[in-house]
Amino acid sequence: MKKSREIALTVLDGVTGGKEAYSNILLNRCISESNLNEKDRGLVTEIVYGTLKYKYTIDKILAYFIKKDFKKLDLSVLNMIRISIYQIKYLDKIPEFAAVNEAVDIIKKSNGVGASKFVNGVLRNYLRNKDVNFVKDNEMEKLCFEYSFEPWMSKLFIKQYGKERAIDIMRGSNEVPSISFRTNVIRTNTEQVLKKLKEAEFMAEKGYIASEAVTIIKGKNIEDNKLFNEGYITVQDESAMLVASSMELEEDMKVFDMCSAPGGKTTHISEIMNNTGEVKAFDIHRNKLKLIENSAKRIGLSNITLTELDSSNFKEEYEETADRVLIDVPCSGLGIIRKKPEIKWNKTSKDLRSLINIQKKIMEAACRYVKVNGILMYSTCTLNKEENEENIKWFLSTHKEFIVETLCFDEKDNIMYNENGSVTILPNKYMDGFFICKLRKLGRC
Repeated sequence: MKKSREIALTVLDGVTGGKEAYSNILLNRCISESNLNEKDRGLVTEIVYGTLKYKYTIDKILAYFIKKDFKKLDLSVLNMIRISIYQIKYLDKIPEFAAVNEAVDIIKKSNGVGASKFVNGVLRNYLRNKDVNFVKDNEMEKLCFEYSFEPWMSKLFIKQYGKERAIDIMRGSNEVPSISFRTNVIRTNTEQVLKKLKEAEFMAEKGYIASEAVTIIKGKNIEDNKLFNEGYITVQDESAMLVASSMELEEDMKVFDMCSAPGGKTTHISEIMNNTGEVKAFDIHRNKLKLIENSAKRIGLSNITLTELDSSNFKEEYEETADRVLIDVPCSGLGIIRKKPEIKWNKTSKDLRSLINIQKKIMEAACRYVKVNGILMYSTCTLNKEENEENIKWFLSTHKEFIVETLCFDEKDNIMYNENGSVTILPNKYMDGFFICKLRKLGRC
């Protein structure tokens, strides 16, 4: 059976080799197939996310010690060195000799003696020269090295938010995310859930900002708990919880969720409406609709209907039939780096530009489904203003029948209230980076 670092290596090989797009999916799969105890599962998670999070910095260090193009190395050899440098540089609890010896043993078993000697040489060279200045005496390079962000992304944040806020974003994106979940208000409340969690030997507290949120401080996998399996709680980030709770939902309404998978906001809408009315969940991927079906069944919701649909295409039969329409559009995901750190290096500025056209098409179609005096809710999990404020500015210039209604949450250091009434949430320990805008339809175009 594989050890912790071998499993971490398998995950990194899959993600950096392009076999699996998302680290969280592959990590969860590999851990579930192992017989690791809770402590070792935690170590694997720490190593995988940490190595991906600090990959830019680690590769800068590698470039100093490996003069040839190190990216041409065997993938497992390269990733084993990355894993080891991460442990040496960032994990005080791991003895340096243990990180090196384990790496050498793993590569000797998988790649042979020659490869293991190479790994040993690189790592011991690093141990002798840890205090070397690995970047030029340049402010931007130092910033990118410290927070481990690609230069283009660092420059984007600085251009759009200024240096101080950009550093807040990069620092927040490197935080280890807390585990938060949403209380099912139909069946229970946060006080009862906290009591049940305490009885199950979890350490938990009320959420950072959302009234229905609970944060796990310490405990086992919450998805193995009876509260989750019986639908009393649902894992969801607090930023995402603020979307449905801002939609002025009432019982017996008709609500469209245009890009609904995996269904966190869909089921939240249904819960707020007390399982009444109709919540139509649309998604372009049929297999992802199954995720919503499973969640609704677990929670005990019966007012959700599922429809396979490309939301960028207008469907005349739905015109002006919805009281509320949510468009949580496909985006670059720059706000969820703390949970999907590979976004730091697998996105390009070109990727961001290509998404904007899709977002605009979805907005154009979805706005026509809203009844007069209804609400169109626009949200993303990115911090790129071109996908957020600029899209809203464009939309309002072509749709005079809509206005922005100002959103207001608690005063928190990471919540930015924009001039047009929308809200940008910067990432921190408790919340993903997010953008939310509430648009009211006053008449027909």
